[in-house]
Amino acid sequence: MRKSIATLKTLFHEGNIDDHLLNELKKDERKGVQQLIKNYEKQKLKKLALEKTYEEMRTFEKKNYARGCKNIAGIDEAGRGPLAGPVVAAAVILPPNFKLLGLNDSKLLNETERNEFFDIIKKEAVSYAISIISNEEIDKINILEATKLAMRNAISEMSPQPDHVLIDAVELNGISCTTEAIIKGDAKSISIAAASILAKVTRDRLMKDIHNEYPMYEFRTNMGYGTKHHMENLKKHGISPYHRKSFAPVRSVINE
Repeated sequence: MRKSIATLKTLFHEGNIDDHLLNELKKDERKGVQQLIKNYEKQKLKKLALEKTYEEMRTFEKKNYARGCKNIAGIDEAGRGPLAGPVVAAAVILPPNFKLLGLNDSKLLNETERNEFFDIIKKEAVSYAISIISNEEIDKINILEATKLAMRNAISEMSPQPDHVLIDAVELNGISCTTEAIIKGDAKSISIAAASILAKVTRDRLMKDIHNEYPMYEFRTNMGYGTKHHMENLKKHGISPYHRKSFAPVRSVINE
């Protein structure tokens, strides 16, 4: 007796499909069954692609485990480019057996995925720390130095401390362990990708809080970046206490 499509949907959903059953179903001429098979095989290919990407993104971690490192941290920042708000850096040490398919550069994920991964990373990390440097401090020491300060602060707050740090592009000194700067590291290392998610989600939530104080700038959507709407309202309302006065577009509004 043929199984109903409703029953087959449940089997596919629960992953209870073996090769024998799949081959039998391929002979079933019902359109609904063929669509289930098509969707199943599409999801299977997607998972294989995610597995491949994930393994490629473990290359730097595996290399450093092989040379004896135990606590490998990834570090990244969010908020170097905006005209308003803080810069945030996060550092995270993932366990060697950590697996989270789909983990990637935070900019490649949607907000729902970032929030979901944020909670998983914080729960399963060996250690993590997040450092926030205000716009006032950015104005005092410049954005590059503020970014490096945030990174050093995050690393110093970790327990256990890392014995090697993977960094997205920035050359960082002043820390006690070895470092490795990787161009586009947030798309090449799971540790840096995890840090990028912690940093971005933290900063985005801060900017949404700031939006509640100063809704005219639409910080909840532009996150402080110099969008057309942001610039128009910056000229209309002047600067807020969260704007970076050392950034040229903000400085030009002050000088008008």
